[in-house]
Amino acid sequence: MHVEIGQLAIISILSHIIFIYLTWKVIVNTVNIDPLIRKGRVTEARILVLFLTIVIGSGVSRFFLEIFQWSRDLMYLF
Repeated sequence: MHVEIGQLAIISILSHIIFIYLTWKVIVNTVNIDPLIRKGRVTEARILVLFLTIVIGSGVSRFFLEIFQWSRDLMYLF
């Protein structure tokens, strides 16, 4: 039982890190935020992009982790 909890914790951490990284790469490479940045507000814009990346990446990760958990829970149906 404790081993499964530990395994799920490692999978969850890795999933969040991977999806946050993928989201960061997509946002940085596809979205041009330069026209939206006010002069002298570059740091705030970078922090905003970082926060958006974390929100989107962790949301996508949570979705896939829930699908993974639900598929494991299907064995209790029968």
